[in-house]
Amino acid sequence: MTVRVLLVDDQPLLRLGFRMVLESEADLEVVGEASDGAQAASMTAALAPDVVLMDVRMPVVDGIEATRRIVAANPSTNVLMLTTFAEDDNVYGALAAGAVGFLVKDGEPTEMIEAVRRAARGEPLLAPSVLARVVERAQRAHLADSQGTGRQADRAVLATLTAREREVLSLVGAGRSNAEIAKDLHVGVTTVKTHIVALLDKLGVRKRIQAGIVAHRLGLIDDEFRPLGAD
Repeated sequence: MTVRVLLVDDQPLLRLGFRMVLESEADLEVVGEASDGAQAASMTAALAPDVVLMDVRMPVVDGIEATRRIVAANPSTNVLMLTTFAEDDNVYGALAAGAVGFLVKDGEPTEMIEAVRRAARGEPLLAPSVLARVVERAQRAHLADSQGTGRQADRAVLATLTAREREVLSLVGAGRSNAEIAKDLHVGVTTVKTHIVALLDKLGVRKRIQAGIVAHRLGLIDDEFRPLGAD
């Protein structure tokens, strides 16, 4: 299966570099380029790419607003954010808008290639430096809950999960893909997907990345982003 990608960045040289990286792989095809968020939204509607590789800071319409428009109008397209700024507001804004992943531009080409493939499957990916910020902010907000209602809700949710669902949630929080979770638990990928759908419903979240943050908040992941009990 060929993954069709739309590149969105206001710098032509960067778009050229991204195109060269992606099209070095036989299963990735760049179907178009846009220089701002407004163009990105209209081109997504016309081209129906599998993945939009989206810069955050652009003129006319920024990447976060463009992501919000794209996700609302084209639910089968997954948006992967790309930026030089791993800032809290950017990360939370992008995830709230519906992005499935977030990378920084100074990463390795192989990381971008794998991220696009995972985005096409709807699997989230955050650069480690970005994930650390997301988790830290989520934990700060949780600790600031003076009434303790959030912690009480966490305990109630945790009690509804089966042992296998806890295992799956911890692996999601550790950033594992569906295939990796299936291998770790010796089950099929379809079974993993079924567990994740159930988890999203029980946790009351829409996005897999949000479930991953909950896994950290529930104490299922250690400080090095490993499931508790992992070697």
